[in-house]
Amino acid sequence: MNQVTSHKRDKRVATAQEALAGLVADNQIIAVGGFGLCGIPELLIEALRDSGVKGLTAVSNNAGIDGVGLGLLLATRQIRKMVSSYVGENKEFERQYLAGELEVEFTPQGTLAEKLRAGGAGIPAFFTRTGYGTQVAEGKETRDFDGQMYVMERSIVADVALVKAWKADPSGNLVFRKTARNFNPMVATAGKVCVAEVEIMVEVGELDPDQVHTPGIYVDRIVHNPAPSKRIEQRTVRA
Repeated sequence: MNQVTSHKRDKRVATAQEALAGLVADNQIIAVGGFGLCGIPELLIEALRDSGVKGLTAVSNNAGIDGVGLGLLLATRQIRKMVSSYVGENKEFERQYLAGELEVEFTPQGTLAEKLRAGGAGIPAFFTRTGYGTQVAEGKETRDFDGQMYVMERSIVADVALVKAWKADPSGNLVFRKTARNFNPMVATAGKVCVAEVEIMVEVGELDPDQVHTPGIYVDRIVHNPAPSKRIEQRTVRA
């Protein structure tokens, strides 16, 4: 869905602030990759916080934890609405929601993934059995297909997509690693503009084309973060 994809070969920029310059504004829809704290574009989230934009609708599986990931933007009240499937361990998310300070659109996890994937594919809506007969279906069109009831869900197209990749080349071809692949590829294609934070940069031609998860045509800017935090949300060890 990207509308301003650059045709230049090298899409790298020096800083996360430069990566967002001229792209972010108040009241935008921002889609953010990550699954819990895994695969979150931490530098880009910090730069988004520092930009001061507000009134954002954030689309992400969850909102990190207090003071980490999108929790940073909740703390500064820059997010007006969250579209997510899981509150997670974020107490401020919970507090703002219960106090009526934050609008929340809870979406079943698979439905959220498909809303992003379909948005990136140019499909405006789709039908799913998930959520029929529950609050999820309230106010939505339903239809019978082959004796089963389905709910129509609108797809999501974000103004800006922020993703975290494991490897990339200067042309923007991205490879995600393990759990970080859960939402990042769909988020990348669902944005009118996509900015990628990358752990390992390689030269053009070094990536096996069969291993590329997101082709560079979807990616507009890249910022290198060779030392991400890699926090563990719930550390569990043997006694």
